[in-house]
Amino acid sequence: MLKLDSKDTRLFLIVIAMTLLAPFILNPFPEGSNLAQFNAGYPDLMQRFVIFGIFAIGFNLLFGLTGYLSFGHAAFLGVGSYASIWMMKLLTVNVIPAMFASVIVSGLFALVVGYVCLRRSGIYFSILTLAFAQMSFALAYSVLTPLTGGETGLQLKAADPRILDFGAAEGSIGRASFFGIDMRASMELPVGSWLFTLNFGYYLAAFVMLIAFYVSIRIFRSPFGMMLRAVKSNQNRLNYTGVSTKPYTLAVFVISGMYAGLAGGLLVAMDTQVGPERMFWTASGEVVLMTILGGAGTLIGPVLGAGFIKYMENIVSKINSKTLEAWFGFLPDGLEDALITIVYPFVGKGWHLTLGIMFMLVVIFLPGGLVEGGKRIGGWLTGKGRKSKTDGGQEATASTPAE
Repeated sequence: MLKLDSKDTRLFLIVIAMTLLAPFILNPFPEGSNLAQFNAGYPDLMQRFVIFGIFAIGFNLLFGLTGYLSFGHAAFLGVGSYASIWMMKLLTVNVIPAMFASVIVSGLFALVVGYVCLRRSGIYFSILTLAFAQMSFALAYSVLTPLTGGETGLQLKAADPRILDFGAAEGSIGRASFFGIDMRASMELPVGSWLFTLNFGYYLAAFVMLIAFYVSIRIFRSPFGMMLRAVKSNQNRLNYTGVSTKPYTLAVFVISGMYAGLAGGLLVAMDTQVGPERMFWTASGEVVLMTILGGAGTLIGPVLGAGFIKYMENIVSKINSKTLEAWFGFLPDGLEDALITIVYPFVGKGWHLTLGIMFMLVVIFLPGGLVEGGKRIGGWLTGKGRKSKTDGGQEATASTPAE
């Protein structure tokens, strides 16, 4: 199917099913229940799941396949966002031209950045990418204010020319659309005590994510992907054999930047406002966390990592002291206060602390991320994860991350 082997086809079908059913899977608790606050099936959050999934998939092509760790990938996210918003301001609010513009402009920018940064490897490459990202942020924040809007950013305005929107009402601000269909268009589906929201913008972003995921599978299984793995395994050996690795690393750097630009364009399609904060170094660090947490070098890992972090950022961060009081209210006063005191630093504004602890545990005990954890659990359940003795008497377990 689609030139994929049976294993990859099965994985792709699972991802398709999870994506299509996400509004139902992410709303497991009925409306009005105490646990309804853990539901994540509302449009804005689901869109972020798939958009940052695209961002992480692209980053994983660079880091997971070649081992080149970029600390400045948010620069391409920001450049793609600015290209997209300008396309909407000047030509049309249709998201298709905006997405194409974001991919092309971010790809060209990645070509320039990659040509310079890939002259070095290791930590020097990482610092160079970080420097480019911070320079890009500084330019967007203050120097290029006429193009970027500076600190306040850019958004659609009634005075924008939008020369291709002939039928638009005069003086209207306009909303991002797909050939006339509002990206915010939604349909609510009540089922008993549950309320599911089917949002057009989410499904468009999900469709783009599925295409991006399929392309990443093809890259992983291609001769090009095998060469990138060889670069990660031993780049010096390739150089000694006369193989130039620069074209391969530059190509995957540009592809990775285009993925980031596409994610930036989709962010604008969902929320037509762009600010320089998308290019800040913390945004670059976030995609690194997503990829490593989910499983660097795996296919589905970055998507899982992106969903996990965005869930914590939007759901766990909303838990406050009143929520904890409702949870532990049935306990004696002393025990209730003690539990609230213990739990409170790890939720609400302290969700970063929980994320940091989980990240350390994953790096120490699950180098393959959530994907490796899933494989281990599956192995234990099926009996295939039992440790076996090698000829030398050492315990051997399957530790290679799944793809």
